[in-house]
Amino acid sequence: MIKNANDRTTYMAELGRCLEKLSAKGFNDQYKVIEDKLYCLTSGHTFNPEDIKAVNFYRFEGVSNPDDMAILYAIETNDGRRGTLIDAYGFYADTQLGDFMKKVEIHKKVTDEIL
Repeated sequence: MIKNANDRTTYMAELGRCLEKLSAKGFNDQYKVIEDKLYCLTSGHTFNPEDIKAVNFYRFEGVSNPDDMAILYAIETNDGRRGTLIDAYGFYADTQLGDFMKKVEIHKKVTDEIL
């Protein structure tokens, strides 16, 4: 039986573990948003919102502290790069990153894909 991907009892309960699994699938670059562009920390390339897509995303909640919430995006770029982008979720979210991601094609959450 496949559980809800946001259920704390799933295999994606830990952000670090999810990052490791994504890395094993080739999502090795790390990204951050700077001045309405996605910046690749690995290569130095920058991308506009239309140059990327989020092929999946994962939400995490801290068990002991509800402020420990994060969202992890699995990103693919138009030039074939793959990596991850992490943001706080909720009150501590980066508004610049959130505004950028509103312009990005985000695929429907794949709930039956256990990393």
